[in-house]
Amino acid sequence: MSSFVHLHVHTEYSLLDGASRIESLVKKAKELGMSALSITDHGNMYGVVPFYKACLKEGIKPIIGCEIYLTPGNRKDRESRQEQKIFHLVLLAKNQTGYKNLMNIVSIAHLEGFYYKPRVDKKILEKYSDGIIALSSCIAGEINHYLLNDQYEKAKIAALEYRDIFGKDNFYLEIQDHGLEEQKKIIPHLIKLSEEIKIPLVATNDVHYINKEDAIIQDVLLAIGTGSKLEDDNRLRFETTEFYLKDEKMMRKRFSKLPNAIEQTAMIAKRCNIEIDLGQTALPKYPVPKEVSAIEYLKALSLKGLQKRYHNITKELRDRLSYELSIIEKMGFADYFLIVWDFMKFAHKSKIMTGPGRGSAAGSLVAYVLGITDVDPIKYGLLFERFLNPQRVNMPDIDIDFNYERRDEVIKYVSEKYGANRVAQIITFGTFAAKAAIRDVGRVLNLPYSQVDKIAKLIPNQLGITIKQALSEVKELRELYQKDENLKSLIDIAIKIEGMPRHHSTHAAGVVIADKPLTDYTPLQRGQEDISLTQFPMGILEEIGLLKMDFLGLRNLTIIEKTLNWIKKTKNIDLSLHELDINDELTYQLLSNGDTKGIFQLESAGVTKVLRELKPSHFEDIVAVLALYRPGPMEFIPDYIKAKHGQKSVTYPHENLKPILSDTYGIIIYQEQIMQIASKMAGFSLGEADLLRRAVGKKKREILLKEREHFVKGAIKNGYQEGIANEVYDMIVRFANYGFNRSHAVAYSVLAYQTAYLKAHYPVEFMTALISESMGNPGKVVEYIEESRKMGIEVLPPDVLLSDYNFSIEDGKIRFGLAAIKNIGINVIESILNHRKANKKYKTVFDFCMQSDNKVCNRKTMEALILSGALDSFGVHRAQLMANLDDLLERVQKKKKLQDELQIRLFDDLDSEIDNEFDWIQVKPYSNQELLQKEKEVLGLYLSGHPLKSYETILNQYVTHSYEELCSLPEGKQVIIGGLITGIKQILTKKGMPMAFVTLEINSNDVELIVFPNEFQQYRAQLIDEQGILVQGRISYKDEEPTIIVKKITLLSFLEKIKKEKQITRLIIKISVNNDKRNKLNQLKNLLSRFKGSIPVILYYERNKRLIRLSDEYRIKYDENFKHSVEELLGSGSIIIK
Repeated sequence: MSSFVHLHVHTEYSLLDGASRIESLVKKAKELGMSALSITDHGNMYGVVPFYKACLKEGIKPIIGCEIYLTPGNRKDRESRQEQKIFHLVLLAKNQTGYKNLMNIVSIAHLEGFYYKPRVDKKILEKYSDGIIALSSCIAGEINHYLLNDQYEKAKIAALEYRDIFGKDNFYLEIQDHGLEEQKKIIPHLIKLSEEIKIPLVATNDVHYINKEDAIIQDVLLAIGTGSKLEDDNRLRFETTEFYLKDEKMMRKRFSKLPNAIEQTAMIAKRCNIEIDLGQTALPKYPVPKEVSAIEYLKALSLKGLQKRYHNITKELRDRLSYELSIIEKMGFADYFLIVWDFMKFAHKSKIMTGPGRGSAAGSLVAYVLGITDVDPIKYGLLFERFLNPQRVNMPDIDIDFNYERRDEVIKYVSEKYGANRVAQIITFGTFAAKAAIRDVGRVLNLPYSQVDKIAKLIPNQLGITIKQALSEVKELRELYQKDENLKSLIDIAIKIEGMPRHHSTHAAGVVIADKPLTDYTPLQRGQEDISLTQFPMGILEEIGLLKMDFLGLRNLTIIEKTLNWIKKTKNIDLSLHELDINDELTYQLLSNGDTKGIFQLESAGVTKVLRELKPSHFEDIVAVLALYRPGPMEFIPDYIKAKHGQKSVTYPHENLKPILSDTYGIIIYQEQIMQIASKMAGFSLGEADLLRRAVGKKKREILLKEREHFVKGAIKNGYQEGIANEVYDMIVRFANYGFNRSHAVAYSVLAYQTAYLKAHYPVEFMTALISESMGNPGKVVEYIEESRKMGIEVLPPDVLLSDYNFSIEDGKIRFGLAAIKNIGINVIESILNHRKANKKYKTVFDFCMQSDNKVCNRKTMEALILSGALDSFGVHRAQLMANLDDLLERVQKKKKLQDELQIRLFDDLDSEIDNEFDWIQVKPYSNQELLQKEKEVLGLYLSGHPLKSYETILNQYVTHSYEELCSLPEGKQVIIGGLITGIKQILTKKGMPMAFVTLEINSNDVELIVFPNEFQQYRAQLIDEQGILVQGRISYKDEEPTIIVKKITLLSFLEKIKKEKQITRLIIKISVNNDKRNKLNQLKNLLSRFKGSIPVILYYERNKRLIRLSDEYRIKYDENFKHSVEELLGSGSIIIK
């Protein structure tokens, strides 16, 4: 084995700097005969556990370290970036104490010392130096900094200081040689310093990539991280390509005159011995009253909750509760349940809405009686073993949904109760996905955007697809890769960085709670809202035994809570969700009609189609839809629907299974049904049945055979025939992968039902809350406003005198919220609302500007308020306000300046007088089309009308299907639809033929039109933005959304003229003096014969002012082609219609 060990190594977790993938790095070290390897990423320990596991797998000793950032002053100082000095220092954990101290040092750097970089000072090093070996680091180290600046004495003082901090045998002068001029300068000084103060030298290579040829990959990562291009002159870059994992021979050759510096690496490695416990359990303790244990306290709370939940406590309930508590006690999870109960109690006491349940926890009676869940597991036949299996020890997992806006309050409560040092949110890493890698690399290579965009778009929109997969699947991509060297280089580099971590962020839900300070288990860094963030991601935290809980923010709970608030405000009703009639006819009618916009889990086009066909009539139908509408089990939806409506007979493998399968018409839909079948037929305990469910889901042949034997033997023992037993087992195997967690389906069906009930019974309140909560998504706001209109709810325009921040209710109508107007910031809205709260009134537009501060009264804001209609109440039309805006703002500023100079407040009557003297420029109001277009610019939708309103009769006459109906049509169905063009994207086919993808807006819903080359050539003149068209074509589906393959396009304006044609009594064609020639008249005669119809034609000769009515054989059919042909022959304006 090698006697040289790399002690300075950066992995992919030195984000956008290190290019060494951990697994490949460790394998390479093994190939080179290395006995040990270190990890010393910049300022973090993200990769420590994956590195540790990879080393153990390859039989290499892992050395855990970090290259920290050190400030010579106080870590809390905040000098400018130019003034502050930051040095590097390599720290290696010598033992378990050192490992914990290293985690503390790194955590403090992030939590207390972060300023551009996570920094510590020497006081922290002194406090946590035990068990740590320190190396002086690269040229960015403090000692090297002084040597580079010819400050030898300062370098010596610093070296002695480090030795004092870490101890005589725990500090080394690190010597590197990558061929850099700076290194050539300091190497002699380092040797001299080592000899003078007896601090040994240790040779390292500052490894940033694995192989020499990988230098380009690291350079690309650096450029991505710094926002540079490779060709930029003054960017951060490594000057040589020597920063790779060299073998011992190379290192000995490089440091041939310093053999001891090589030997020291192995000696240091020998001294570093740590183990990371990946099998421990570190559950926190709940602070119970002194006189009781956690399980006793849990039992007492559970019995109390049982009495509260149930009026009639049966033996079944007592037995079930007793059984669950015994399992919880046996598995040691009493504290866990108490912790969850406690923060749920806080949420309920604080009136923070929580969900009815999520996942398998809804199957627990203990969770239900404690108020953790709100779904009765007895009523709905939910199984505790699906949540906690006594025969399979695993951590419980209770995920909680909270009102999205108040989730952080609960996390803060938990942090304060158990200590900020024991509670943290969980880190997650964003990686280079295939398309992102292509785009990032393309940018730093400075390739034309069009080329990079084309390559990125050739990668299929498929979750988890890799660039290599795309190359094998997409012929065009493969051809470009093979033909173009620049694109080949782009793709090759992108493949190398694909999957590497690019950045870190906070997990959407995960929170970890520990039994002691988290830095005993994981390093920490800054998170959100004063809650720390772990440096280890979720999977690793679970491996090291920490308790992870999911605190999820669910917007639908926010919508429900806001709806209930509106119901109280508008109707003075305190509606209780617990008292909703679960068999409400109006609610099921709403679902059966497919009116599912805004309904939790049920508003997608596909689910809406299923609901229309299913016609749900009881709660179990909703549960079944949520469970079935997924890839795989979707194939059973038609059978379920037919069986429900009596169009298909329901059969069972055995009559004894009818109680288990009757609610689902003989189809296995839920995982719990598999468990119940195994228990009923084969005598399995529910714990054993859960193990069976998991086992057969893996589809491994040997497991399937073993479990078949187990199942069949048990069934025969219980009196079932072998053939039936095998048949049922085959059925279990078939459905094992399809089965859905019933506990989760029931819990989420409760939420779905609640939202449907509220929409059915309190439509204005529900839609107001729904639209307000959707303001971050303009497309959804438009969609839900359109839905409100369909429901007969009027949506009023924004108004500075009446609108709130959010959408609000006004006399049974919805008033547009100010926050939904583009270019209106929160400060502007607060200023307007605060003014109104103070009972101050705006009299005129001028008065509005005078009483508002400059953040309100500026051109950008005023323009948005005017065009949205928010100033209409002042009685000046929008075009006039826009025409006078600059003068108005100038006048206001002058008056405000005068007020400031005189230091007086002018009286209201004087305000009005000056306002009346304002000389308004008179202009025409906007046309309806102009007004709507400008409205859409600032609101994202047409509010006071629609450009196609005038074509309503034509659309009703020709259109065959509404948007909602399109979603339920079969592939290939011929349709005629009408709408407004809102987007056109022209591309070239592989043969170089132009075609287009057109976005057609139909009642605020977008439908994609695919216009192939032939049709594009024929109709390209009609494809203009904001053009109203009628489209004939056939249905196709893309990601479950309907698209139309276009066959024919007709302008709505033309159809309008056709309609008018039926009212045309005659058509006059003017013959000018220039056109009064035989050849022109013959051409006109031929033209008229081509357009035979019923409209009489009169010729008007300008030469002698004569009118000549043509005979009936020249009656014509008037259309756009006729008009165009005549005007092409005789000139524009040559046709008069009477």
